[in-house]
Order: sequence, then C-alpha cells, then structure tokens
Amino acid sequence: MASEEKVKSYLAQWFHLGKKVILGKTQEAICPDPVMVMDHYSPVFETYWQKILSVNGKDFYLEGTDQTIAELLSSQWEIHSCSRCQMPVPLKERGIPSGSCPCADLSNWPNLDLPIPHPPINTKNYLHKLQLRLTNNSVKSEQV
Repeated sequence: MASEEKVKSYLAQWFHLGKKVILGKTQEAICPDPVMVMDHYSPVFETYWQKILSVNGKDFYLEGTDQTIAELLSSQWEIHSCSRCQMPVPLKERGIPSGSCPCADLSNWPNLDLPIPHPPINTKNYLHKLQLRLTNNSVKSEQV
C-alpha cells in the first residue's frame, strides 16, 4: 500500500517536471509552482494537497496516468522507481502491471544531465546523520 506521504512525494516529484494533476469532473489542470521552498513543501503545494485529500483523491489523477489519487491511496497500489528514469511510478500490488511510466510523453526526460526531482530534504538532519556516520567510522578505524 502506498502511504499518504509516498503519494504526496510522487506528485511533488512529477510536478517538478511539469506534470499536472487533472481534476476529473472539471478537467482543470493544476501544477503548483514552486513545489518546494528550502527543506519543505511550498504553501501552494500544501494547499493543493489538502484539496486533493479533502475528497480522498477521488477523480484526481496525474496527467499521463489512468490511476486516480484515491486508487493510489488504497491498499492495491505501491509507489516504486521507474527502471527507465528512476522517477516514482505507481505499480499494482497484485495483478497485471499498469500502463507506462508518466515520463513516456515527456520528450526531454530522462535527462541524465539534470538531477532527478526529489522530495524535500531537511539539510540539518541530513548533515547531522552524516556527522554521526563520520564520527562512528573514525571511532571504528581508531579501534582497528
């Protein structure tokens, strides 16, 4: 089952590449800009995310896909990395695999000269964990 946080990250990463979420009934397309501010999602992204959650993702889907956000939030779907472009893609937990990756209609992706979009990273926590790893490695090497 794809957690709410994984689905949120999935959408955010595709928003970075210009994909939009389509609101099924009105066919309105939304793509927040910016998606991230420093180490967290932007207020505009959070507003759209809350709008999606307010109807449990019903009738909302990522452009170029067939699965609704509601389906992705169900126990039948998981989010994994595409073997072609390393971006997150929904895969059915059981049964026949879904269609192609959302990158299939992007003529400029994958672009190995650009970094792959990613969810926000808390730099302070990341650097703290790195510091701990370095400290642990130096202690281990001193003991040898």
